[in-house]
Amino acid sequence: MATNVAAHITGTVWKIECKPGDAVEEGQVLVILESMKMEMPIEAPEKGTVKSIAVAEGQAVEEGATVVVIE
Repeated sequence: MATNVAAHITGTVWKIECKPGDAVEEGQVLVILESMKMEMPIEAPEKGTVKSIAVAEGQAVEEGATVVVIE
């Protein structure tokens, strides 16, 4: 079952730390957002495999937007 990992704040995608097919552990940083000059990591909520990445570096995202799908 796929899990949508969402942005917890509104910001800009600063760096993507994973790629589709990567195995990830719970708590591993997937994406780093920049908001108000602060880096805010988005971590994997559970162990799994990255199915897809829904954002690109430099893209603005809203709070709640899906950034990565893991399964």
